[in-house]
Amino acid sequence: MTRLAQTAGLNDIQREILSTVRDFVDKEIIPVATQLEHRDEYPTEIVEGLKELGLFGLMIPEEYGGLGESLLTYALCVEEIARGWMSVSGIINTHFIVAYMLKQHGTQEQKDTFLPRMALGEVRGAFSMSEPALGSDVSAISSKGVKDGDEYVLHGQKMWLTNGGTSTLVAVLARSDEGHPEGTAPHKSMTTFLVEKEPGFGEVRPGLTIPGKIDKMGYKGVDTTELIMDDLRIPANRVLGGTTGRGFYQMMDGVEVGRVNVAARGCGVAQRAFELGVSYAQQRHTFGKPIAQHQAIQFKLAEMATKVEAAHAMMVNAARKKDSGERNDLEAGMAKYLASEYCKEVVEDAFRIHGGYGFSKEYEIERLYREAPMLLIGEGTAEIQKMIIGRRLLEEYRFQG
Repeated sequence: MTRLAQTAGLNDIQREILSTVRDFVDKEIIPVATQLEHRDEYPTEIVEGLKELGLFGLMIPEEYGGLGESLLTYALCVEEIARGWMSVSGIINTHFIVAYMLKQHGTQEQKDTFLPRMALGEVRGAFSMSEPALGSDVSAISSKGVKDGDEYVLHGQKMWLTNGGTSTLVAVLARSDEGHPEGTAPHKSMTTFLVEKEPGFGEVRPGLTIPGKIDKMGYKGVDTTELIMDDLRIPANRVLGGTTGRGFYQMMDGVEVGRVNVAARGCGVAQRAFELGVSYAQQRHTFGKPIAQHQAIQFKLAEMATKVEAAHAMMVNAARKKDSGERNDLEAGMAKYLASEYCKEVVEDAFRIHGGYGFSKEYEIERLYREAPMLLIGEGTAEIQKMIIGRRLLEEYRFQG
């Protein structure tokens, strides 16, 4: 283990899990990540390895066949995986948001049906809030679910589904107006529907089309897709929790977990960028000595390491807060904001240390340079995080006049 980004107070099981994951990352992910990424190839063998390690069931309770671990353990595993290749952490993150939402909000029948198979990685989750005409403005969602006997009929177009093609269960947020009179606040007329489907592209079940992969600058390998619903019929028992109108709260609860995850990804990518930068600085010579001996480079390394350490500490704090049962939207927002911004800065400094070679696809830093920007927008942009942080601070520090 390295000196940076250590976590105090872990138990033996947590340390063993993290050691196993780090070993897997070093042997099975880092050697092939850049090659797979350049081909935009789904990492099938890596995913099978994660299944064997039990990582798809990491946070699922033991009664459903999972490991029943904490959000902290999960976040530290994500940090390790993102250090190897951020796209792989995306494959398990959306799965976990859906599993977490089922665990927290699902009916007993829904938990019994999905969680044991999700723990094995047989059912793979994706979740869907965003739409083509809106980003973080969830209240403007226009997809609709209309009651028709014992079913709901869903219409609408969703955007930016991570695992859209490979998943077999998608939690879809849509507007459902029955039981909610005219003038009801938008967030109180939304419902989460559990949509089962076949993996793949095209029409994956009657009324549901996954058009294909969106071609992206970075974050490749993992499939990011649209989802089109046209007369998609869903049984009423696939409303998450069995009650309409709760979808916004359920999704926001899941997104808090997701924000800790994005913070952990930022920490992992920043750690890898630091490792690459500090290693290259000791190998590359200019003016008769390794560039690591130039003060300008030492200043960069000092700043990079401090950012890695600070981001890790905030991420750990946000995860522990959620694990203790406390509200953590302030801490998760701060951690996500800081870790993603620091990640971008640390990656850029490592890129600069590499000089011209950082621009070459031969060097790993080129891939990290294209991956880091996704963290600035995933699970809510930096600007959205600042709005959340600002509102929560004003609640906490309300002026008593």
